[in-house]
Amino acid sequence: MSARSKFQFRLFVAPGTINSAEAIANLNALCRKHLAGRHEIEVVDVFREPQRALAEQIHMTPTLLKLAPIPAARIVGTLRHTQRVLETLGLAAADAA
Repeated sequence: MSARSKFQFRLFVAPGTINSAEAIANLNALCRKHLAGRHEIEVVDVFREPQRALAEQIHMTPTLLKLAPIPAARIVGTLRHTQRVLETLGLAAADAA
């Protein structure tokens, strides 16, 4: 993976919940710090788009999908454990390099 790869995320949330608000804030902070200028975040409200959530097999919120670069990844939860999130997204090695 190139150090300049563009990251694409889709975050499924249930608006009005503490966990979803925390996940949005944590993802934005992580992207500002580690992926400045090279990320896109799409937030999907599962109440407004339930069919889309079902199509992606989203059974819990918040759920983050990393769509690009490959390999894809899925994380369920508030994204509060930054190091674990970075490792799952394949960013921990890139930051160390």
